[in-house]
Amino acid sequence: MGLLRRKIIQDAKLRASIDEFLRSQIKEAGYSGMRLVKTPIGTQVSVYVHRPGLVIGTGGRNIRDLSKMLEDRFGLSDPQVAVVEIEVPELDAKVMAAKIADALEKGVRYRRAATWALGRIMAAGAIGAQIVIRGKLTSDRSRFEKFTDGYVPSAGEPALKQVRTAVVNVLLKQGLIGVKVKILPPGSQFPDELKMKEGAVQPPAVVPAEGGGEAAAVKTEGEAIAGPAEGEASAGKNEGEALDEAKEEVEGQQREQQKGQDDKKGSEDDEEKEGG
Repeated sequence: MGLLRRKIIQDAKLRASIDEFLRSQIKEAGYSGMRLVKTPIGTQVSVYVHRPGLVIGTGGRNIRDLSKMLEDRFGLSDPQVAVVEIEVPELDAKVMAAKIADALEKGVRYRRAATWALGRIMAAGAIGAQIVIRGKLTSDRSRFEKFTDGYVPSAGEPALKQVRTAVVNVLLKQGLIGVKVKILPPGSQFPDELKMKEGAVQPPAVVPAEGGGEAAAVKTEGEAIAGPAEGEASAGKNEGEALDEAKEEVEGQQREQQKGQDDKKGSEDDEEKEGG
């Protein structure tokens, strides 16, 4: 168990070291992340960037140099570097955080950089976005400013699984500045979201006219819906009438029985009087 835990920790440290190296090495290409897979024939490294041409280079020279550096610096066996282009960089939190940090390094005001990035994210179709810049922004006292647009959940399952989050730190003259970007991409699913199921649309029923001609009356949708309700009401009415008829029949039978008993008692009284 201890060997397995040690191996997991070593793999995690290796991945973190390679990720930090690639972030500093190909920062201009819009680096977003990497995926490391070890195979029996070598090591496959997939690099996700915004501008793959800068990573590949003329005739593939840059990517060969990058593979050589990974092999010499980290001891990877036969590294095969694959460059994957990010289709919509504005919806990638790591790319946008790196762009904001790069703008701050070039002397752009933090409010302008955050507003520009927020507009680009929302224009790409995001449901919501939030940018937090923290550090010594305007004075020697550290503080933070938050820029939000749209809807960004802060807690629960959507915040953990749907929101894309990235943090980038940049060292300026006044100190270390942190940039945190949250993006809720389009098409996100929420557990409390209601979906209406659309049933099959039936054509309106055509009822022939009373005169027997070719003219016909078309039932409206409201009448078609009201039809079953009227049928239920008529069925309830028929059941009530049947109950009333049964009740009257029972009462009639009881009256006849009572009348027969009264007639029998009267005849017995007459016979007693005659005998007396």
